[in-house]
Amino acid sequence: MAKHADGYELKDGISVVVNSECPTCQLTSDLLVELGTNGHVEIFSQDDPSFPTSAEWVRDDSELSFSWHNDVEAVPTLIRVVDGKEVERLVGWNRKEWERLLEIDNLAPDLVDHKPGCGSLSVSPDRVNELEIKFGGRTFISRQVEIASLEDEIEAMYDRGWSDGLPVVPPTEARVNRMLAGTSRNSDDIVAIIPPNLAECSVEKVAINAVMAGCLPEYLPVVIACLEAICTDEFNMHGVLATTMGVGPIFIVSGPITERLGMNSGINVLGHGNRANSTIGRAVQLVLKNVGGGAPGGIDRATLGHMGKQGFCFAEAPSPWENLAEGFGFSSEQNTVTAFTGEGPRILVDQKSRSPESLARSLAEGLRSTISTRMVLGMDAMLVISPEHLSRFTDAGWSRSQFIEKMTELLMIDSDEIIEGAGGIEDGIPSAFGGNQLPKFRPGGLLVVHAGGPAGLFSAIIGGWLNGAKGSDPVTKEITL
Repeated sequence: MAKHADGYELKDGISVVVNSECPTCQLTSDLLVELGTNGHVEIFSQDDPSFPTSAEWVRDDSELSFSWHNDVEAVPTLIRVVDGKEVERLVGWNRKEWERLLEIDNLAPDLVDHKPGCGSLSVSPDRVNELEIKFGGRTFISRQVEIASLEDEIEAMYDRGWSDGLPVVPPTEARVNRMLAGTSRNSDDIVAIIPPNLAECSVEKVAINAVMAGCLPEYLPVVIACLEAICTDEFNMHGVLATTMGVGPIFIVSGPITERLGMNSGINVLGHGNRANSTIGRAVQLVLKNVGGGAPGGIDRATLGHMGKQGFCFAEAPSPWENLAEGFGFSSEQNTVTAFTGEGPRILVDQKSRSPESLARSLAEGLRSTISTRMVLGMDAMLVISPEHLSRFTDAGWSRSQFIEKMTELLMIDSDEIIEGAGGIEDGIPSAFGGNQLPKFRPGGLLVVHAGGPAGLFSAIIGGWLNGAKGSDPVTKEITL
């Protein structure tokens, strides 16, 4: 139902919304005065209550309440109301259409026949968020902190401990409101219980930290899915935080959403330069710190850490092989995020292998040293295989399962080489395991992801952490809008 600016029901008749800066409103101003004086219209002026004239039938809509509540997108707009309900509206000036709506012949014969309108102030980019806050009815549940007028906002957030060491974006009501538009979920829905403090985290809290991280609203569903993945018993985020090993959550996004968000799955895929890649993982880490209390030096006890703990997220590239999520039971058309506990990436170089057998042996040789050459069955790993390396296998007709089967075969380790004391190294597996062939990774412990630039014979290993019930398992979640 149409409403007046002050909230009461709009009376039957025709209302016109104008502003004095609009050339079309100026063009029709004399006609509007004539129509208003004769009782044909009621006028709502967005910026000047004396435009087109000072009169009781010209209402002040400088707060833009009427325009916002009635979805006015352009001026002049004519709205016809019958029995309290809008039945028709016109936008801009068109003599024939105005004559029909007003049921008046020969309107303003000296004017041009038609002229398009101008944008309404209520949809102006610099006002729309403010108006949504003012009239949209959203009530924020999070504590609001006032920053003194002489304080620098960026420095104030550093001082309050909200930063991850880099500047963060001030999460104003308008910015958080805009971020919440990125999801259909209610702002007070609980996304997850965040370790280590086991704090409830609402969609609103996620949105606040997503703003601080520099996310766009369309990234919010991905951030939510990331948190849903890591705040599970399987992933064991508390353990990931508390370990002295320098690992952190790494997120691989699969499905059509990666192109829609403009995520990077190509050149410099594991590096900087892409907004979505850089900010989605960062938003998750800010939630862990600001909501869950997982700050470095507190619960986070990593001896060394790595820069990926600032936020490590990338997109999986389209591939002739099934994608990572399909290995966890999802389809290629589903949008998913897979969370994996890992260290920083390490480059593998092989620029001479032309056969799949040779390259497989080369990659396996590099994978043997994941975390430690003396570690078997304890740590998972992710192999990020580049397009040029992948082509060695696909050109030869190898499937993903055939590749993994071959890698499993090549990654059988002679236990005598890695027992305690072998080669003069005290570290190693107990001597009781001597005389065996042991797999480097548990079944399913080698995750294979296709990503990277089109040129360059490089792949990368991302070593994992303790796998299984005593550590962290990869978790895949569907991204829901």
